[in-house]
Amino acid sequence: MRNKVQLIGNVGQEPEIKTFEGGRKLASITIATSEVYYKENGDKAEKTEWHRVSAWGKTADIIEKYVTKGKEIAIEGKLTHRSYDDKDGNKRYITEVVANELVLMNK
Repeated sequence: MRNKVQLIGNVGQEPEIKTFEGGRKLASITIATSEVYYKENGDKAEKTEWHRVSAWGKTADIIEKYVTKGKEIAIEGKLTHRSYDDKDGNKRYITEVVANELVLMNK
């Protein structure tokens, strides 16, 4: 359990699916998680965090077939960091969860 992330939240956009040579798939989604808390004055407040999630192989297949914007899902995976150069040559940094398990939640 050195690098393990578990999230339950709602999908923020339609999944983006990429298929590579050999048929290997990558699914990319965002998940919103919300936390309700009370301020010192007693007012109720909510904080929403957005998380980038990517998944490969069979997990990507499940996302492609069953996951849509707004659906509540639970994912388990690991936290990763990577960087790339954008079209203007600027270095960009990304933190994301690479999911290896997915559960479709029912409401």
